[in-house]
Amino acid sequence: MGDLWFCLLAFMGIMYVILDGFDLGAGAIHLVVARSDAERRLVLRSIGPVWDGNEVWLIAAGGTLYFAFPTLYAASFSGFYLPLMIVLWLLMLRGIAIEFRSHVDSPAWTPVWDVVFSVSSLLLVVFYGAALGNVVRGVPLTAEGWFFAPLWTDLRVGPEAGILDWYTVTVGLTALAALVMHGALWVQLKTEGALQARARRIAAGAWWGAVGLTLLITVLTWIVQPQVQVNVANHPWGVVFPAVAAAGLLGVRRGLAHRAGASSFLASATYLAGMLASAAFSVHPFVLPAIGDARHALTVDNAAAPEAGLRIGLAWWVPGMLLAVAYCAYTYRRFRGKVTLEGEGY
Repeated sequence: MGDLWFCLLAFMGIMYVILDGFDLGAGAIHLVVARSDAERRLVLRSIGPVWDGNEVWLIAAGGTLYFAFPTLYAASFSGFYLPLMIVLWLLMLRGIAIEFRSHVDSPAWTPVWDVVFSVSSLLLVVFYGAALGNVVRGVPLTAEGWFFAPLWTDLRVGPEAGILDWYTVTVGLTALAALVMHGALWVQLKTEGALQARARRIAAGAWWGAVGLTLLITVLTWIVQPQVQVNVANHPWGVVFPAVAAAGLLGVRRGLAHRAGASSFLASATYLAGMLASAAFSVHPFVLPAIGDARHALTVDNAAAPEAGLRIGLAWWVPGMLLAVAYCAYTYRRFRGKVTLEGEGY
């Protein structure tokens, strides 16, 4: 059951990154892609009906982590306390900026919230990427299953590594390039005219960054995490995940060349799914690798809840996730098409 819940958590993480990733990316480029107040409102309207619903996957993943892998939850939320507080503040600031921006008609009020929205979105993407880098690289776990990692030390990978080092920062920059591309493709899909053209150009530029950083991080991960080599040797079929990511990148390029908004966005989602599935495959059976002594690592076996509880929980998880999927499907269908400035909101 531990392996099954590992896969379910990976699925929820993929869904969150694909869905909330595009509105984070749209926020990161908000100040660049939009040149007027009307265009900034269009960007906000493109994500307005769905951004808070997308975060349901983050909340659900946190709840699932608490239930399925309580040891991992306890270790992570204590060891990553400072960065988690930073992420929490960034999430709050981003939500406040979206909702408060249009409450006061003032030349001083609106630009402040535009900056808060864009900067908090950008920093969230980098921190999420660095968090993934920590999960792949590992943390300095003790024999008791606890750890403390400062925000940074000397930026080197090793027993004294902090949350930020040269590897996790590189993963964070890769996430930024990937989600800027993803967000720009969403804005391109939902808008028209000059705003759409600028979004397409940003997506095309970010594509090159995503390609270069994806290749770099693949090589670095092979070096930093020895479990990758073990998993590839034991399960050669795992190469299908990076192949899916590569196919997604090629699909984005083809969609941009043919100005096919929907297909390029779906190809970007495929790329993200392939990358995250590759990360999950690379560390399994670890749920949190250990730097130094691999025997201290948390795995799907020693971090999972009792078998009986996992079986009972599955009976509740399935209908709950079906409701979440149905809600997402209805919302995206209800608000499909290009956005306009007609009506109220943002």
